[in-house]
Amino acid sequence: MSMKLLLVNHKEVRELLGMEACIEVVESALRVLAEGRGDQPLRTAMRLSSGKGMFGLMPAYLGDIDMHAVKAVSVFPGNHGTAYDAHQGVVVLYEGEHGCPIAVMDGSEITAIRTAAASALATRLLAREDARTLALIGSGIQARTHLEAICCVREIESVRVWSKTAERAQAFVDQARDDSELEFKVCDDAAEALHRADIICTTTSAKEAIIRGEWLFPGTHVNAVGACVPHAREFDSAALARSLLFTDRRESLHNEAGDFLLAKQEGAIGEDHLQGEIGDLLLGRVEGRKDEADITFFKSLGIGVEDLAAARYINDQARLQGIGSLLDFSEAPDGND
Repeated sequence: MSMKLLLVNHKEVRELLGMEACIEVVESALRVLAEGRGDQPLRTAMRLSSGKGMFGLMPAYLGDIDMHAVKAVSVFPGNHGTAYDAHQGVVVLYEGEHGCPIAVMDGSEITAIRTAAASALATRLLAREDARTLALIGSGIQARTHLEAICCVREIESVRVWSKTAERAQAFVDQARDDSELEFKVCDDAAEALHRADIICTTTSAKEAIIRGEWLFPGTHVNAVGACVPHAREFDSAALARSLLFTDRRESLHNEAGDFLLAKQEGAIGEDHLQGEIGDLLLGRVEGRKDEADITFFKSLGIGVEDLAAARYINDQARLQGIGSLLDFSEAPDGND
């Protein structure tokens, strides 16, 4: 039997996966997962003996679409500030009836878009309705997609940017000004960027805390995107202790999130500090912001069901619009290897 395997490259992923659509796709996936109709194991990772990075596998299944997928991704932090995304990989999508692969897609752009979409969903659920000022800590690809995503859910008026390399921050702002009429400012340090910010997105490769709890103002919402391994953090313990903590997946938080694990290790928070998952918020199982002065904190780990849902959407749109390349992919005679 012959089947057509769809190949979708970086540019095509960006063309097909619009941010507003991706926010809704991620919302649906997290809702289905919270309802118990999906499988989401922890990612597995292998550190490369070269010391340059790691290689990970992120499988997932969603019952509402009866499909599964795996993202195979290499993470090279040294790519920050270069022409290459720190995340390089592919997402392979499988249909559920016979378990056949039906699409292979660029994973870097899917990661960039769906990660920002998850932050936008958390922002829509947790940030104050009158939030207007955005602080971006970091100036790479995730900063670009987060700027777009947050503007989809709040009427942002001004954006402050800080990066450890001032030249990169300025280059980011120069490009953003060409694409937007928002007010931008490059800040000298992170504290200046966070001063009275309504929404904060941290998208760095920091290993040690670069954000202190005393810099967070009442009413702020935080999307913490970097530091997805147990020994790395972007925020100090005081920041976690002051916040109402939410995440995309409880199991991932307890195994991968250095911001949470190190704060707990230092005695600043307990095991019960987590308020719930974004899926719990969607289903009304937990309460989000209780007061205008609350500091809400979304710790994003990035999970496979988000990649799967995005890949399914891309597959449907690509086949509908005739975008991508179709490759003959033949099954062995009689199903034998």
